[in-house]
Amino acid sequence: MSDRLKIGNREFGSRLMVGTGKYATNEEMKEALRESGAEVVTVAVRRVNLDGSGESLLDHIDTSRYTLLPNTAGCYTAEEAVRTARLAREALETDLVKLEVIGDEKTLFPDNEALLEAAKVLVKEGFTVLPYTNDDPIMAKKLEDLGCAAVMPLAAPIGSGLGIRNPYNIRIILETVKVPVIVDAGVGTASDAAVAMELGCDGVLMNTGIAGAKDPVRMARAMRLAVEAGRLAYLSGRIPKKLYATASSPLEGLIE
Repeated sequence: MSDRLKIGNREFGSRLMVGTGKYATNEEMKEALRESGAEVVTVAVRRVNLDGSGESLLDHIDTSRYTLLPNTAGCYTAEEAVRTARLAREALETDLVKLEVIGDEKTLFPDNEALLEAAKVLVKEGFTVLPYTNDDPIMAKKLEDLGCAAVMPLAAPIGSGLGIRNPYNIRIILETVKVPVIVDAGVGTASDAAVAMELGCDGVLMNTGIAGAKDPVRMARAMRLAVEAGRLAYLSGRIPKKLYATASSPLEGLIE
């Protein structure tokens, strides 16, 4: 219980964050959220009915149990992202925001210049900003220096399921910044989540890896266990890799 994820002035017991899109039904989503053990749930502001008219995704999320992390998915300019974040703060009464400013429709890679511009505005306005960025240590440091509460480098393109394509960049980011590093995008299965945590990342955020599985509820549980196992392995300190064998039983003292 002492090993908690700290973001801004908030603390969480779970290091797995999950999204709410792409599920076949709202009931399936609710079951998957429960099995994931997540405490932070992301919602795409531009895809949620915030005015209270008609049914909304928010009707199916227990806000007494989960901390909502609104995101600016679908925004292609800094102005769009800032406007969406302000709307989320007013409607959902939270200063948390997962900041996304997309630069390309095909790859969904972030627009770094616009991301920095939006982050600067939102941090100044008192938001707790968690920016989705590429796996660039320089960019991660710039976002930290602006006052972002965490950095969220992609493992691979959004929804690709390719896992961590460049673990070495992630390791450099971990050495470069002091704020939490949360791998976001590209996680496809439990082993991907475990690798991220074994590298020393502070958390993992995913949506498609769970919602797109043949059995999302089981996959949610698998991801929870993988994140927990990966974190424990990181804290335990793995043995060094060696080219040649080392006997499990010492040879000294054996009776001939």
